[in-house]
Amino acid sequence: MTDTPSATPEFPLREAHRLVRDLMTPNPWIYWTDFLFHISLGWAAFITALSTPLFSIWQFAAYVVAVLALYRAAIFVHELAHLKKGTFKTFRLAWNLICGIPLMIPSFTYDGVHNDHHKPDIYGTSKDGEYLPFATKNPMEMVGYVLLSLLLPTLLIVRFLLLTPLSYLIPPLRKVVWERTSSMTIDPNYRRAENSLRNDLNWRWQEGASCLFAALIITCVFLEILSYAVLVLWYIVTMTIFLLNSLRTLAAHAYRNPGEHKMTLAEQYLDSINVPGNRLITALWAPVGLRFHATHHLFMSMPYHNLGKAQQRLVNGLSDNTLYLKTVRSGLWDALTTIWKESSVSTRKNS
Repeated sequence: MTDTPSATPEFPLREAHRLVRDLMTPNPWIYWTDFLFHISLGWAAFITALSTPLFSIWQFAAYVVAVLALYRAAIFVHELAHLKKGTFKTFRLAWNLICGIPLMIPSFTYDGVHNDHHKPDIYGTSKDGEYLPFATKNPMEMVGYVLLSLLLPTLLIVRFLLLTPLSYLIPPLRKVVWERTSSMTIDPNYRRAENSLRNDLNWRWQEGASCLFAALIITCVFLEILSYAVLVLWYIVTMTIFLLNSLRTLAAHAYRNPGEHKMTLAEQYLDSINVPGNRLITALWAPVGLRFHATHHLFMSMPYHNLGKAQQRLVNGLSDNTLYLKTVRSGLWDALTTIWKESSVSTRKNS
């Protein structure tokens, strides 16, 4: 059932803020420890998968660990988008060098673009590259969105290895590359604004480094310095990461707004999803605090390591938590089946 705008004035925003206002400061030690542990584990598992017998149980286990660990490390790009401007500079550099660039997702592709997603005058509208009204469309559009993950590694290689140098050789192409191929979004019609950057003003070195990294790896494989298995495994691992993230993205919002009106902060929250679930299992597919995605939309500056605490305080401390609990789903399957059913109902009504 759709939450109507008339319900949102009842949402206790001020009371909620009072309950969690001491949880807004990020702890650098948690960021560094979490990220460095998982990126190290991920690349170690990647190397292990290369060195174990093909199709063995050990190779499969190493592959699974590599996917989950690198996925968690990659999701820190979401934190980078929200950290206070000008802070965590060394962390941002390290993330790009050992995670973002090797995975072909440098942080500039998310910087600024994601911040627009949280603005009340942009969220859920045609200007929001991270929102499509899936609940009002044919459910097969969600299937198409997920299947696109199978091609994303190829598209990223083309973007950085080919389009980067070509766009500097052909000036008119530069604008097209920036607008249409420089953002991690879900809306294929999204056009990135020229002034959309918030932190990554040095984005050109990230772009150049991604191009050089791709060229170096492919050249080493061509010269037989590296085995072709490196490229194959990289493709499979990154493809699986994007597949997991596409399912998580579908479970992050209700996607009910057709873009006809701007949404308040409370409406953003009610159009978003919390999946508290299990701290170990749920965090595998919704890492770095993203299982509390609706709560994140209430307090976008809250560091990921405090979102769980905020969730508990709001559930137990609000004088009336009825509206707050409307966003809760029991798990990934519950969130996905809910939006699929709503989409199917909408399609039948419109046919």
